[in-house]
Amino acid sequence: MAASAKLEVFLNRKGVVYETVLHDEMPTFDVAVSSAGIAQEDVIRATLLIDLNGVVMAVHGYHTAVDVDAVSEATGRRLQLLTARQADRMFSDCESGFHPPIGAAYDMPVVVDEPVLAMRQAYMASGASNSMLRLDGRALRLSLAGARKGRISIVDEAHDIQAGSSGEITLEEVAHRLQKLYRLPPMPALALKILRLTANPEATAKELADLIEFDPSLTAQVMRYARSALFNYPGQINSVQEAVTRVLGFDRVAHVAMGIASVRAFDVPRDGMLGMDAFWRHSLYCAHLCQQMAMLTNADKGLAYLCGLLHNFGLLLIGHLFPDEFDQLNRLREANPEQSMRALEGQVFGGSQEFLSVGHGPIGGILHRLWQLPDEVVKSAGVHQHMEYEGDHAEYVHMVQLANGLLKQKGIGDEFNPDDTEALAESLGLGPADVDRLLEITDAVAEELDDLARSLAA
Repeated sequence: MAASAKLEVFLNRKGVVYETVLHDEMPTFDVAVSSAGIAQEDVIRATLLIDLNGVVMAVHGYHTAVDVDAVSEATGRRLQLLTARQADRMFSDCESGFHPPIGAAYDMPVVVDEPVLAMRQAYMASGASNSMLRLDGRALRLSLAGARKGRISIVDEAHDIQAGSSGEITLEEVAHRLQKLYRLPPMPALALKILRLTANPEATAKELADLIEFDPSLTAQVMRYARSALFNYPGQINSVQEAVTRVLGFDRVAHVAMGIASVRAFDVPRDGMLGMDAFWRHSLYCAHLCQQMAMLTNADKGLAYLCGLLHNFGLLLIGHLFPDEFDQLNRLREANPEQSMRALEGQVFGGSQEFLSVGHGPIGGILHRLWQLPDEVVKSAGVHQHMEYEGDHAEYVHMVQLANGLLKQKGIGDEFNPDDTEALAESLGLGPADVDRLLEITDAVAEELDDLARSLAA
């Protein structure tokens, strides 16, 4: 289609003259803009925000980000950003991600950034993946007539974050942008209660069991885990408390339960090499290997398990906040096994989301820090993509990296380029015989780990 039906009807009714610019079908609007070779200063886009009173459209330059506080102040409302998936539902006659920035065509109140009204021409999404619309300045102002005006953009910050002295985007800047622009999911209440309980050295198995049994679904998953052939417990297990005291132990139950409860914060598809099914399989294998390494290195077994289990939460956050980009990343991962995830993430998150090109590792670390998880977990998530890391809590980071390196050999995980597993093992004081033993132990429980992963993803 050349333009969405509602947009076409509105523009024709208003007598707005526009030009349809056809191009090849593109997976996202960002890719369309980049491929068309149009100056980004001549492109406008829509960002949707919401509160209890409904949706508001903010219209701003493509190369800018919306200042949520400024839009809230301009409207007298307490607004927050919609996710891309939620926004798609507001444009039923448009292709996913190609949202026309003409709110009146969709009966949405509009706040327009003042510089937009001074533009001499503007290109915009038409609602179709194979075209854009071009309006001259007069036509643009006519199409936005009646919109509230204000200074609602943060010029260049999201698109072109100022680099640090090293020429790289800093994590502080990424964290600031994430919290400023997007509604990051809070840690689910049950996961938070479990986290607080684990911080209490006097907490009992009964207190942990009582927390878990408050949630029937979580109870069933923990019981299934305890009864699995992974532990070969010969007796009957009738309660979570028995699972804690007889089979799994306090730390393992707490960490598994916290991981399961935390995943509920995210809305991510199951399919694909980066989907929820693959996530659970990768995470459980990694956690198992990290715990086995901790037993060989005298590290904290429970903490090592948690580092392995939660190290890839950045992918879930990307999938939750940016479903279109996540879908593209998922497809690129399958089509380009020889490329690193960091390279693919840099390819996907261009344009106005360039600050996300730091990768899912740092993004996950930022989320874990906001959730106040242990520093070892934060660091293991944040730098597990950086093989040269030698800073704080390097032992736990290297466990995750070695586990991922060994799992690559089995086709498990999101990376497929081989790592120097020998050097990683040496950094942990492990020799070739230790690594062989780790692989043997993992192979012995592979079927049980796969069964557990399927049950958790269901």
